[in-house]
Amino acid sequence: MDRVGILVISYGARAVSMIDAFSRSQNYKPEFFIADKQRNPFNAKIAKEHAIISDLNINEISKFAKKHKDKIDFGIVGPEGPIVDGVRDLVEKETEIPMICPTKEFAVEGSKVLQRELIEKCYPDANPRFKVFNPKDYSNIEDVKRDVYSWLDEFNNEVAVKPDRPAVGKGVGVWGDHFNTREELFNHFLSIFKHDSVIIEEKIDGEEFSLQCFSDGKHLAPTPAVRDNKRAFENDRGPNTGGMGSYKDTGNILPFMDKKDWNEGIKISEKIFEKLRGKNSNPGLRGIPMYMAYTVAKDGIKCFEINSRGGMPETQNLMPILKDDFIEACFNIIDGKLTKLNFEPKATVVIYKVPPTYGGREKEFTGDTRVDLTDAMRLSENYDGNFKLYPCSMELRNNEIFALKSRTICTVGIGNSIQEARKIAIEGVDAIKGASLWYRTDIASEEHIRKSIEHVKKLRNH
Repeated sequence: MDRVGILVISYGARAVSMIDAFSRSQNYKPEFFIADKQRNPFNAKIAKEHAIISDLNINEISKFAKKHKDKIDFGIVGPEGPIVDGVRDLVEKETEIPMICPTKEFAVEGSKVLQRELIEKCYPDANPRFKVFNPKDYSNIEDVKRDVYSWLDEFNNEVAVKPDRPAVGKGVGVWGDHFNTREELFNHFLSIFKHDSVIIEEKIDGEEFSLQCFSDGKHLAPTPAVRDNKRAFENDRGPNTGGMGSYKDTGNILPFMDKKDWNEGIKISEKIFEKLRGKNSNPGLRGIPMYMAYTVAKDGIKCFEINSRGGMPETQNLMPILKDDFIEACFNIIDGKLTKLNFEPKATVVIYKVPPTYGGREKEFTGDTRVDLTDAMRLSENYDGNFKLYPCSMELRNNEIFALKSRTICTVGIGNSIQEARKIAIEGVDAIKGASLWYRTDIASEEHIRKSIEHVKKLRNH
């Protein structure tokens, strides 16, 4: 097999799942040069060269790439920060290593305001009504408050409040969930407004799903729909997080969706892609330029977010069941030949185990943060590839593994049904010991899915 050197910019389980997919190649022998936020146990074991760049500074990443450029065939980026900062532009300029991620110009994740304006131009029916509040437009708080309250009158307070810049899903506040009075809403608004523009948009009642779209700059290759669960606690309560878990069904759609929902999601994605691409081809869009976060609402599909990278956890739902050789797919992305990605007709369930302070469950944690993965790792042998264990915010120290502050580790169950996959994923998280880690017990449960199905039926009947 041909040796292929791959630069991976990594933070969390998303990049780990990509590395795992690369490792399953039947045509190439990968060697990994990993620029990592921390000493991820999976990455530390598999990397030929493993550099810890705790702030993922793009200049340091470029230095690492330059040092090994003669051994690297291409690079791929997991986290959004370096993409928004322009890591592809810099690395390609200084090393000529082709990078699989959008250039800074097309990192639309950098501004929710620009996303709303882009959707308005391309597919206005997918936009909720919205208004942007820019600190530069106001000289005193009284004027801001007057305009905010006037806008709230339009929707009887039923709104979502969002920062312009990325907050990894955690800066969003929703009426009825995060605040129940205008005073609470305005305090949340001001916590963002003092350093950023704020969007206040119509709250959309519906059920969420995401589509991740790969691209070679000319073609768009959408993937099956995945459902993320952002709320910290059971029954979708508590603050938004980066995602506590997610599920995918055996086909392209989820149990609460119709095929027309998936088709409309693709149509919206294609309209936006065509606008960004221009007439023929645009190499700046190479990678996963559009992770589309949608809501199935009473009057069609609404888009509440566009990201310029793969989702986390949604990427972990897809990488383990990718039928194509992922290295070959990346070469096709670079060569402008990627038209489609193929996935096994399997269901997948991802469940995160997180520290006691995550999601505000506890205020502080001072106990032992060591994690024992011995029992969980044995499950990989028992399930013959239908169980995956992907470390996230944890690090290796003197051959021991320690949990850090964010989502610690996720399990992936793979099965012929969502419930079969869920059973495997839960067995996996229960086998992870130590550090007082916890998880949401209702991810992909029959009851949770049933409520989503009934909710969509009710919306459509109205």
